[in-house]
Amino acid sequence: MSFAAQLVDLVKNYHLGEHVVRALRGVTLDIPTGDFVAIMGSSGSGKSTMLNVLGALDRPSDGKYILAGNDVSLMNDDALSDIRNRLIGFIFQSYNLIPQYTVMENVQVPLYYRAGHKKIGPDEVKRCLDLAERVGLGDRLDHRPFQLSGGQQQRVAIARALINNPEIILADEPTGNLDSATEKEIMDLLTQLNREGRTIIMVTHETSVARRARRQIVMKDGVIASEGFFGDEADSK
Repeated sequence: MSFAAQLVDLVKNYHLGEHVVRALRGVTLDIPTGDFVAIMGSSGSGKSTMLNVLGALDRPSDGKYILAGNDVSLMNDDALSDIRNRLIGFIFQSYNLIPQYTVMENVQVPLYYRAGHKKIGPDEVKRCLDLAERVGLGDRLDHRPFQLSGGQQQRVAIARALINNPEIILADEPTGNLDSATEKEIMDLLTQLNREGRTIIMVTHETSVARRARRQIVMKDGVIASEGFFGDEADSK
């Protein structure tokens, strides 16, 4: 079995003056390639810190993080940035779109962060167009974020997350700002991406959203409090 991510006795501490916040307290977790994991927990449970570590946005204080077979602790900042851009696509609750950019320009953003900063070629332009079509925004390419609904903005974010064809998608409360109908549309899209083989790791506080994942992990006080497996029961929802 191959693994998208593995945490081994992982610790993350934050130093605030003389005070130490122990955000993660020895977490061990295997995420097989192609898994769909929902991470839940109350505020301060460590779920957001875990997502930051999994996304290689934050380094562990102790323990080990293996990302697609690569030991993150051994990488310098440039190597970490490169592997993050190649392997991981990010989706955020607040969309994080650039307001002055069009849909097409927002989808292209990760291409500018590749090693070597290669010029965007015609094949990549076509891929951007194809992704915009896939998320239902082929007729909104010249629109800017303020001209789009919340659901449409999240679709732009999903297309942007896919532009480098990542193996792993990290979603931080991807439906948190959406109504129930749009929530279902976004979750249907993530489910389809998972069925195509992508690993999805999602933080959510909504049980209905978590049940769309194959596995649920509940965090409490910086450790994994429980795990549950939902199989394919969500497929009919």
